[in-house]
Amino acid sequence: MSVSFPKPLTEKEEKFYIKQYEQGDLQARHILIERNLRLVAHVAKKYATQPQMLEEYISIGTIGLIKAVNTYRSSRKVKLATYAARCIENEILMSIRASRKFTSEVSLNVPIGTDKDGNEINLNDILGTDPNEIVDSIHEKIRIQHMLLAIHNTLTPREQKVLIHRYGLFRTRPKTQRETAALLGISRSYVSRIEKKALEKLYEELHSDTI
Repeated sequence: MSVSFPKPLTEKEEKFYIKQYEQGDLQARHILIERNLRLVAHVAKKYATQPQMLEEYISIGTIGLIKAVNTYRSSRKVKLATYAARCIENEILMSIRASRKFTSEVSLNVPIGTDKDGNEINLNDILGTDPNEIVDSIHEKIRIQHMLLAIHNTLTPREQKVLIHRYGLFRTRPKTQRETAALLGISRSYVSRIEKKALEKLYEELHSDTI
């Protein structure tokens, strides 16, 4: 899929159109959406594992972009692009979650034959697994994926290292603050401060109104 998107707005242009939109100019809203479509494509590419999925994810991500522009205010501490990226990503993740839930429910309940008494059986009967448990597992994986993305996008390299070692992320062994301090060559109290700040940043990121 080859699509040409309008060039992003400059910082000065973005501030101008945000101000215009906040004053009720709907044409400014249209421009803010149109000139951020390149961002939608960038985020969608991270999740489109197959070429044919990209167009669908761009369409879904555009909904997230529209929501972002509709709810963004210049008083926010983050730039529009940062805020919009979260909304776009969230919209795509919700779509993936809904799609996987539907696929799980359908595939598990499609008849695949009959038992010796002539009763219809499906895959769920063979697996002996509650579909809700499978759906919950998928939801959990989505939440973990979102958290890992938040760690990568929100924290500094040092904050990432502290949380990785403290909580055993990426298949590492969970370590005490003292062990983490020795590994990174810093004091235990410094590890404590970094850990606290990193967790606060993650909490804010994962509980923002775009999640």
